[in-house]
Amino acid sequence: MKFTAFERKLQGTGASRRLRVAGKVPGIVYGAGEPANIELDHNALFHALKKEAFHSSILEMELAGSVSKVLLRDVQMHAYKPLVLHVDFQRVDATTRIVKKVPLHFINEAECPAVKLDHCTISHIATELEIECLAEKLPEFLTVDLGSMTKGHSLHLDDIKLDAGIKPVLHGRKNPVIATPVAPVEEVVVAAAPAAAPAKKAGKGKK
Repeated sequence: MKFTAFERKLQGTGASRRLRVAGKVPGIVYGAGEPANIELDHNALFHALKKEAFHSSILEMELAGSVSKVLLRDVQMHAYKPLVLHVDFQRVDATTRIVKKVPLHFINEAECPAVKLDHCTISHIATELEIECLAEKLPEFLTVDLGSMTKGHSLHLDDIKLDAGIKPVLHGRKNPVIATPVAPVEEVVVAAAPAAAPAKKAGKGKK
């Protein structure tokens, strides 16, 4: 994806506030050289942030007539308004190693035996995976094939095929569960007990 940024000369809280009033977002680009203060059109950035690829792929940033490859690193949003307050990018090249979370895309879920034969539902325990790789090898997403999943057997990280050079960052975990089948809950119908007949009142004796 490609986007356009502009050089930002004025700095400070007051300058950033004026930029936001004017429909701009202050930001910074760091790595591979001197940090550069930038500004971006708010609406264009806001719509770009809704796209998955903007968060998990290498972007082309046009700035002052040149194009650089960058990676989105941080976004600061307003607490309750749909407003982007600040954005950070990192310059990358062919030698840059990065650690980044990428989304998981699940396929063949409806065709797996657990769903088709045993009527299970698949619980996605993880929806993204943190990986380490060269920037140029960063995948936009990782595909998880659920086609062979059967009832009673979970899919683990070791079951996912990763390209050469992509290393999962596990933070001490060993082969975590990615998805697991959940068996349908059987409804047990309990018949209502018949209502007890009302007790007869004892009649009064004759005098």
